[in-house]
Amino acid sequence: MLELGRSYGELVAGFRWNLPAQLNMAQQVCDAWAAREPARLAILDLSGGDATRVSYGDLRCMADALAHGLAARGVQRGDRVGVLRSQSAWTAAAHIAVWKLGAVSIPLFKLFGPDALRARLDDAGARLVISDAEGVGLLDGFGPDVLVPEETDLPDAPFDAALTGPEDPAVLIYTSGTTGAAKGALHGHRILTGHLPGVVISHDMLGQAGDCLWTPADWAWIGGLFDVAMPGLALGVPVVAARMAKFSVRDCLDVIAQGGVRNVFFPPTALRMLKAGDARVQGLRSVASGGEPLGAEMLDWGRRAFGLAINEFYGQTECNMVASSCSALFSPEPGFIGRAVPGFDVAVIDDAGQPSTGEGDIAIRRGAASMMLGYWNKPDATTAKFRGDWMLTGDRGVIEDGFIRFLGREDDVITSSGYRIGPAEIEDCLLTHPAVATVGVVGKPDPLRTEIVKAYVVLKAGLGPSETLADELACHVKARVAQHAYPREIGFLDALPMTVTGKVIRKELKARATREREITT
Repeated sequence: MLELGRSYGELVAGFRWNLPAQLNMAQQVCDAWAAREPARLAILDLSGGDATRVSYGDLRCMADALAHGLAARGVQRGDRVGVLRSQSAWTAAAHIAVWKLGAVSIPLFKLFGPDALRARLDDAGARLVISDAEGVGLLDGFGPDVLVPEETDLPDAPFDAALTGPEDPAVLIYTSGTTGAAKGALHGHRILTGHLPGVVISHDMLGQAGDCLWTPADWAWIGGLFDVAMPGLALGVPVVAARMAKFSVRDCLDVIAQGGVRNVFFPPTALRMLKAGDARVQGLRSVASGGEPLGAEMLDWGRRAFGLAINEFYGQTECNMVASSCSALFSPEPGFIGRAVPGFDVAVIDDAGQPSTGEGDIAIRRGAASMMLGYWNKPDATTAKFRGDWMLTGDRGVIEDGFIRFLGREDDVITSSGYRIGPAEIEDCLLTHPAVATVGVVGKPDPLRTEIVKAYVVLKAGLGPSETLADELACHVKARVAQHAYPREIGFLDALPMTVTGKVIRKELKARATREREITT
């Protein structure tokens, strides 16, 4: 889709979405390659401990068999089917099989508790769940029937993919639900095509000889499934599947070495853990990261640790991979998350829905291929997501010379003494202090200043909280960020509240800060 050797400006000017009338992701990620090069490596599966090479021909046979098994259990076009599995070749085959039927797959996290799983399956009206032995236990006592491919006698026969189009529903991905009940973002078969340009440039033109793609992120997250697994398969880039019940620096380095990984998507939390472990990784060609801003300090560390620039990308479940850095095309700007990916019109708009030259709402113009069809069974929420022709991300930012600076979630921006303060820059600064492992910054209600900046800090192992350290951290920010933006209060916690994708749940920290204010008044 994007030609090597062309400049960023040329790629943007020459880009057009090419969506055929008939489009099925099963063909894109599996059947087309299996027809041309059945022996080509699709997935290097390390999930069972030993390395198993799965070709496109193998993957097609697995998906076809599973599609027959689903059809035998009554799954039809449009039905919703849960996929409750970790990274593995069978996980990829499960989604492919569902798409072959013209049904809708629902990625599900094993880290979800029973209430979260029940809520999603009930809301979706799921007919069946594809899982494994562990998943069967998680679903014990509720939910639809469960099919375990490894334990099921599946037919060995071809299965042709249904004739579907770009707008036909294919995948239902639930948001993390940090601002209320989780909503299901329904996507059509064009979602994969919509991800490809951003995935390519975030990995400095992915698809070069020797490329091999992996992420520690679970494939139940859009970042694992559609930023790595399915784009890699569609582009013919081998994908490593490695189950990591809990991220560890040693296991991460082992996977990279054993899998011959050259291209990695690291969520920010993984990067912080690698940094805390003083990890060094040789031999990578590209490192991409997304989910929340990294900041200049983390980017500087990345150059030292990997010998290359980390390319940040930006998007969300409703419309992903809309902006990215790409060191192969342009020099990254510290403090910015990159530029609009070719094919996406990203702007900062005002309350009237007009592009703004100052701070405003980050938004994406309708027509992007990775944009959702809408929220599942929530037409009012879908309508509220848009302002005219623009889909609102819920993030605040500014655009300078085409580069996008993320200021914070709309409800995360701190108003203090008339200043509007984004928490990301303060968090980034605190992470440069040698005592800080991780941090979350929120506004705490204050009668004089409206809000004050409050930082909740998790210290590195072996260190303990103290008033002296709190003062030191406040001065650290005051000297490096701004006199008005330093944290006037610092609280020390053993752990921060996190979503299953590793994002700090600022809503919970905000509620904690509000309770603290109420107790002292």
